[in-house]
Amino acid sequence: MKLVVIGFGQCGGRIADEFARLNGRARMYRRIEIVTGAFAVNTDAADLTGLSTIRSDFKHRILIGGRKTGGHGVGKINELGAEIAKEDSDKIIDAIRITPRFLESDAFLLVASAAGGTGSGSLPIMTQLIKERYADKPVYDLIILPFEHEENTEERTIYNAATCLKSANSVADAVILVDNQRYIRKDSSIRNNMARINALIVEPFYNLLCAGEEKKRKHIGAKVLDAGDILQTIAGWTVIGYGKSILPLIRPFRQTQHFRKKSADTHKGIQAMDEALSELSLTCNPRDANRALYLLSAPAKEMNMDLVKELGDYLRDIAPKAIIRNGDYPRQKGALDVTVILSELDSVEKVKNYYRNSTDVIEVFKKKQEELDYKLKDIDDAAKDIPSLL
Repeated sequence: MKLVVIGFGQCGGRIADEFARLNGRARMYRRIEIVTGAFAVNTDAADLTGLSTIRSDFKHRILIGGRKTGGHGVGKINELGAEIAKEDSDKIIDAIRITPRFLESDAFLLVASAAGGTGSGSLPIMTQLIKERYADKPVYDLIILPFEHEENTEERTIYNAATCLKSANSVADAVILVDNQRYIRKDSSIRNNMARINALIVEPFYNLLCAGEEKKRKHIGAKVLDAGDILQTIAGWTVIGYGKSILPLIRPFRQTQHFRKKSADTHKGIQAMDEALSELSLTCNPRDANRALYLLSAPAKEMNMDLVKELGDYLRDIAPKAIIRNGDYPRQKGALDVTVILSELDSVEKVKNYYRNSTDVIEVFKKKQEELDYKLKDIDDAAKDIPSLL
């Protein structure tokens, strides 16, 4: 599956940069192209300068709203971010249009943080505009939810997240949710934490995108998980997870038919599936999923029908009402990987909490503004008898 990836705001731009790096990895080690175009869109020039992999020309690092922001961002005001995106949307559309391999793309992936101003404001606007212009290609939104400390200390964060999620869900073909808090490492520096989190967010997409683009016969699965399967699975609220079990590179003096080896191999697969489900990008109840998908990637000799059946039965038990698609990808060396997608979730508690809390935040904003207006009026009244020099 090939994607056009567009990141909005600082967070979205860095994750788009990570997708560009992932594409470089696929091209170098697998001779596969999985990202036909990677773009970063921002109102802040410094954030665009901080990227490392996305090409540095103005068609790939796109500065919008220069006249209104002077290249210094929108200060968390996502209404301003949305307004600027509407005005400068032609810059983004023009960059997409001239991408050399754009016609090979299967879908768009738009990325942003729900908490910021530029990202949360421009993401829904551009999702709608791109869908109108390219109706034959699905548009998926990858939305990064804020850290807990941001929610607790910045009321604007909750409001931005709620408005972004509601707006994006109304126009996108699917919204892939990622909770930043699930990836945080408290003993690491801010720079290392962010880089690590971005890498963990992107990693589950690697085998998933590569599986259907393989050209070498020995790496083609018995049941290929292609773009069509992914497109038919991803819809509405969606989460993604990834798990890995390490396999011994050499198995000396072991009988390949021994019952203990077969049991151990199955256990490794279940272990990887467990990790994928425990490391889902957002805490949710798998029973709420109406569609699901899993991809098994391991050396060809390590995969068998019993293992595939066990993984399918496991996912069926925890997501009983989901339509499940699966595939195998004989690629990894020394590891057994499982990628899981749960989609069309009919209940997401985290999203509902944002919606509920944002109504309280709006009331707080109104009260604060009324108090401020009253105090300013009191100051003006105190100065009414003093002559002005203007």
